[in-house]
Amino acid sequence: MKKLLLSLTLFGLTLLILPVNGIMEFDEMEWFTSFNGTKVFKTESDVYSEAKFPMVGLTLIQSAAAKGAVCLDGSLPGYHLHRGFGSGAKNWLVQLEGGGWCDTIRNCVYRKTSRRGSSKYMEKNMPFTGILSDKAAENPDFYNWNRVKVRYCDGGSFSGDSENKAAQLQFRGKRIWLAAMEDLMAKGMRQSKQALLSGCSAGGLAAILRCDDFGDMFSPSTRVKCLSDAGFFLDAIDVSGGRSLRRLYAGVVKLQNLETKLSKDCLNRLNPTSCFFPQNLINQIKTPLFILNAAYDSWQIQESLAPKSADPSGSWHDCRLDYTKCNSTQIQFLQGFRTRMVNLIKGFAKPSKNGVFLNSCFAHCQTERHDTWYSQNSPAVNKKGIAVAVGDWYFERGGAKLIDCAYPCDKTCHNLVFRG
Repeated sequence: MKKLLLSLTLFGLTLLILPVNGIMEFDEMEWFTSFNGTKVFKTESDVYSEAKFPMVGLTLIQSAAAKGAVCLDGSLPGYHLHRGFGSGAKNWLVQLEGGGWCDTIRNCVYRKTSRRGSSKYMEKNMPFTGILSDKAAENPDFYNWNRVKVRYCDGGSFSGDSENKAAQLQFRGKRIWLAAMEDLMAKGMRQSKQALLSGCSAGGLAAILRCDDFGDMFSPSTRVKCLSDAGFFLDAIDVSGGRSLRRLYAGVVKLQNLETKLSKDCLNRLNPTSCFFPQNLINQIKTPLFILNAAYDSWQIQESLAPKSADPSGSWHDCRLDYTKCNSTQIQFLQGFRTRMVNLIKGFAKPSKNGVFLNSCFAHCQTERHDTWYSQNSPAVNKKGIAVAVGDWYFERGGAKLIDCAYPCDKTCHNLVFRG
């Protein structure tokens, strides 16, 4: 498909969508009207007509209210289900939606007026692309499975189970998770021959946090595995010498009262905030897990390594928005971040059950887009694309440990660039 060059203004920044090696990535679907008046949607990097992909309807979980499994504002949670067919009719892929976190009462109150905190504002239909596509040419291993997108409306990566009555906030992510799984089990997932739990960004973190819970739901005869896309958030030092992401996670853990709800194995060793970081969890997960991440994760660069709060002088402003504007010292700092990520992954990658695809791209979330998941110019490591690597790992076809060389060696990347 011919790439489009678009310039959109969002939050005071111009987002430049570039072809091939400069593709803008979005976490969310955006609707808008094209120049000729046709209603189209933009998923991450490209613009398509409504007819290009199946538009899958939102199902609200009616049984959730009685279980207290509700969004931040108390509304019902939901998911989008596209039924499988043929050889995939008894296989299930469940994807957990991403979308950041809220770490303060104020942020969560604001969030509950959006689709990230209330089903009242969720899209009634959603396009299924990338790993959710129903076309063999775009998703060869999972196209005919039952494919589910579980909407994210709790602000805590499907982990909380508390409330704040004064602010009228419900932190019920764990209950939402259970209610969704019970609903899907009743719709045939209980008889799965093969099952895969996936997620992107905050959903990728949730896929790690909920991985063993998912595995425990099935009989030993079911092949069950988990895939985390852009969910490997590091407890890293930012450009000021502080730990911006640790502060954010500490706020989430305290606000949602996660101190006793995270991994017991981890809590026996570390403090609760540390147990919200994947690096302290992945080596104890029993269920086979695949970690897909960009070594220069664009979200982590902007919000964890070089957030505005850690850069009052603005010396990182251009670099954090456009990697081509980083000076040699800044690149060296980012190389240190990559080295840390690689070192943390090495031990996890040793067991044969686990898989890794760590590419040296400035990107965030690569399974949800058709062009990064499976297309002629998809990102590759050792000439193996993302969808092929994940499929080889899931079906045990070999070659599931792929760690890229350092920037700027990879010419297959679809990189994110903001223009300030």
